[in-house]
Amino acid sequence: MVPENLYYTEEHEWIRIEDGQATLGITDHAQKELGDITYVELPDIDDEFDSGDDIAVVESVKAAADVYAPLSGIITEVNEGLEDEPELVNASPYEKGWICKFSDFDENDLEDLMSPQQYKDFIEG
Repeated sequence: MVPENLYYTEEHEWIRIEDGQATLGITDHAQKELGDITYVELPDIDDEFDSGDDIAVVESVKAAADVYAPLSGIITEVNEGLEDEPELVNASPYEKGWICKFSDFDENDLEDLMSPQQYKDFIEG
C-alpha cells in the first residue's frame, strides 16, 4: 500500500504536507519488514533538526530502526498514542501510526523526495 498523496524516502519514511505542517511516519513496507512494533521513541516538541538527522526510533520484535528526518524543521507535535499503543504503526501506518509533525521546513526540499510511483518502483526493484 503506497498512498498517492504522500512523499517518500529511501529509508521508508513518508511525509504528508497539510496547512504548512509536515506529518512523518514509516511506510507500510517498513512496518512489515520490522514485524510487530513494541516501542517507539518519540522526539521532543520544539526539537530542531536537519534533513537526515535521526529523530525517532522504532523497535520491534526483530530489530530497532532509526527514523530519519526527510526535511529540516521544528517538532510541533508527537503522536503520544504510540507510547501506550506502538502497534498502531503496524495497524495504521499512514493514519493513526504517524510519529510526529513539524513546521518551518523548506518546501524546495520536497523535490529530493520520491513520488508514490518512484517509491513503488524502489521497493519493487
